[in-house]
Amino acid sequence: MAADDDARPPLAIKAEDAPLRTKPSNYPEPFFSRMGKREKRPLGDIFGLKNFGVNLTRLLPGGESALLHRHSKQDEFVYILEGTPTLVTDTGEIDMEPGMCAGFPAAGIAHHLVNRTTRDVVYLEIGDRTPGDEGSYPSDDLKASLGPDGKWSFTRKDGSGY
Repeated sequence: MAADDDARPPLAIKAEDAPLRTKPSNYPEPFFSRMGKREKRPLGDIFGLKNFGVNLTRLLPGGESALLHRHSKQDEFVYILEGTPTLVTDTGEIDMEPGMCAGFPAAGIAHHLVNRTTRDVVYLEIGDRTPGDEGSYPSDDLKASLGPDGKWSFTRKDGSGY
């Protein structure tokens, strides 16, 4: 195999074998610790995907996918593989089960998944990577901005830092 081949992404992998994301969350405290029961395997990054991300995510009992949030520009989609999470939105809740999916258009309802059961929940989450996106959090004093470098920065809603 030539040295150039070592730099190429794989053609296929078993999703469960993908490495865990090294940092469990980008949120500042006091929100960071709320993500301690969430494990993400960033599948899209392994293949060099730039326009959208795909994560294989596991929520341990008591875990949540993210803070209740909405994106200004990005669309999101989840597909439940294992377990029975609750989809919590700012308009109500839905109990989900394997085979169910949900989509969240940009600037739509605020949403997140929570695991209120005693068994793990596993799902795929897919989202685009639209530049200039912002995240809003109706239940928390937090605002997120996606920088040109593809990294999220967080402030309080009044713009002050954490």
